[in-house]
Amino acid sequence: MYEPRTYRHWINDKNLVSFSAVIKETDLLIRARSELQNEALAAIRSCRIRLEEYIAANPVFAATLEPVSVGKDAPPIVKEMADAAQKAGVGPMAAVAGAIAERVGQELLRFSDEIVVENGGDIFIKTSSERIIGIYAGASPLTGRIAFSILPQETPCGICTSSGSVGHSLSFGNADAVTVISSSTALADAAATAVGNRVNSASDISTALEFAQTINGISGVAIIKNDRIGLWGKIKLAEIEE
Repeated sequence: MYEPRTYRHWINDKNLVSFSAVIKETDLLIRARSELQNEALAAIRSCRIRLEEYIAANPVFAATLEPVSVGKDAPPIVKEMADAAQKAGVGPMAAVAGAIAERVGQELLRFSDEIVVENGGDIFIKTSSERIIGIYAGASPLTGRIAFSILPQETPCGICTSSGSVGHSLSFGNADAVTVISSSTALADAAATAVGNRVNSASDISTALEFAQTINGISGVAIIKNDRIGLWGKIKLAEIEE
């Protein structure tokens, strides 16, 4: 089921060009120095063809909720998803949106020195100036009030958000938002799912943050449940301009 991505209307910076690139379930909002839709669509097709062919031959890869091993001859995107899933302790499809966002973003960096690729709340970013990333947390009163500052030297990186109360992605928790930052967007995506699975109430925030610290390769985590927020790592809150 498609979830309207109303948070995309929050974008208010003026120095990058916005455009969409959509193929099947992959629905990207991209910001770059210039309109690169054809290049983005080609990158999405390349990702999807390799992933779909692998899944057709190895259907358990798409069905399992546990980490799986893949062969040395597996496509790079499959290896990235499997590695992220292994580190986070989830199924590899928990990393798919982040993995595609990063692969498309890295391809577009050939044409633009700044790139932001958003894929259903999962973001790959490479920037040369500070960027403020707002967090959509559904019915939480913190929606529209919480944002993170991302500095150029911290990019490229992934900023991925999982929710048990918003959207159609599978979560065994009920967090309004779990946001993870990592140099690997696939890992940020998988880790956000893994951490989110452990949050059913605000009282779970502290233990979920402790679990997050055991995932090698992530640099920051934010958990929002109702009117509560918990933070860990290299994560800097910023004001949202009206």
